[in-house]
Amino acid sequence: MTDPFASFDASTLSFADVEPGEGQRWTTWPTTIPTQRGPLPRPGWVVTDAGALDTELGILKTGKEADVFLLERAVPDDPSQRTLLAAKRYRGEQNRSFHRSAMYTEGRGVQNTRDARALAKKSTHGREVAASAWSIAEFEALCRMHELGAPVPYPVQVNGTEILMEFLGDEAGVAAPRLAQVHATREQLVGYYTQIVDIMRVFAAAGFAHGDLSAYNLLVHDERVRVIDLPQIVDIIANPQGLDLLHRDCVNVCDWFARRRVECDAEDLFAELLAASYA
Repeated sequence: MTDPFASFDASTLSFADVEPGEGQRWTTWPTTIPTQRGPLPRPGWVVTDAGALDTELGILKTGKEADVFLLERAVPDDPSQRTLLAAKRYRGEQNRSFHRSAMYTEGRGVQNTRDARALAKKSTHGREVAASAWSIAEFEALCRMHELGAPVPYPVQVNGTEILMEFLGDEAGVAAPRLAQVHATREQLVGYYTQIVDIMRVFAAAGFAHGDLSAYNLLVHDERVRVIDLPQIVDIIANPQGLDLLHRDCVNVCDWFARRRVECDAEDLFAELLAASYA
């Protein structure tokens, strides 16, 4: 396999005089290795040209652990190679919001002993490791769920504390709304609920629960429900809190829909997903 770092020489490009402007950088694609890139077959809209520029267009969402930005990756003077991406960036050493991490990370291991000690001591390096661990965990979860057919954003790449993924929205950069923001008829809501149960079934059949599922991390894009925010995905068996978190997902979803007169039962849903996880 060719070394991706050795293949990029900006001086050989026909537009070598192009320099990144304010809010721009050269594409980070060449600095990633195959395991840091999304699963194959790769969608045609993914720009892999080493001469592309990344342009930051604004912020899409702020959160306790990470912020999501709108990014354009495009090759100058080649309109056929342009795409919008969501760039999720976990905060580094200043981040102090991973207070819930123990609940979700039980059953996960840290191979590097220095990193494990730093995490335990909550040192500056430990906080950096924590941020990177969350980005890697989410990227790996997105890859796995994409391969299983779950409607998640396609994960383009992970690089340190940044994940680049499919932007769910229109060409103008308007993001798809969260389920909680959608004004829908009861018939549409019933359809959304059915889609969400299908999503949860895919997760459970693979042995996982989302862990923090709600109307705020489900998007509606072209009438299709898409699930986002997967860093806390839990192994139902390996994590001692796994079944409780699966049950909480069921309660959160059913409570939201029941308040909108959609017939559903959290305990029945939990039993169904539990059966799927042991099938």
